[in-house]
Amino acid sequence: MVMMLLDIGPPGGVIGLGVGVGFLFIAFAVAFVAYRLLRRTVKMALRLAIVATILMIGFAGTLAFFYMGSGNSPKGRPSPTRQR
Repeated sequence: MVMMLLDIGPPGGVIGLGVGVGFLFIAFAVAFVAYRLLRRTVKMALRLAIVATILMIGFAGTLAFFYMGSGNSPKGRPSPTRQR
């Protein structure tokens, strides 16, 4: 039973790309909320460092989902058919 659960491949194609974009939008929202919440309590440099860290995590996650969604199967040329 456990092996059946672990046998699921990464999301591919449009699904992986959509999940990547969704993950990036979520990271943007979290960064915006963190920026607004830290507005009065933290100095500007530290606040921007926190937001930059959140955005870097979002971009890394998006690139990971894009990589998984791009599909890694090589597209071979069809073999030539010999006609007589």
